[in-house]
Amino acid sequence: MCRSIKTLRPPYAEAVTEDDMRAAALQYVRKISGFRRPAAHNAEAFDKAVEAIAAATGELLDSLEVRGGVAR
Repeated sequence: MCRSIKTLRPPYAEAVTEDDMRAAALQYVRKISGFRRPAAHNAEAFDKAVEAIAAATGELLDSLEVRGGVAR
C-alpha cells in the first residue's frame, strides 16, 4: 500500500487532526485511482471518495480501543 500513509493511533500518533485523516484519505484515493489530481470530469467522484474515507477513518479511530485507553 502507500508508504506515505502514517499510522494514526497511539502510540504512533499522540494527537490526530482532521487534516491528518484527510491527508491519509487523499493518499489512499490517489493510490487506488492512479490519479495525483483527477481530470475535471472525475474531480467530484475523487473528492467525494476522499471525504468518505476521511470520515470512515475518524469513525475507526474513535471506535478503536488501545491498551491503556481509547485511540483518539
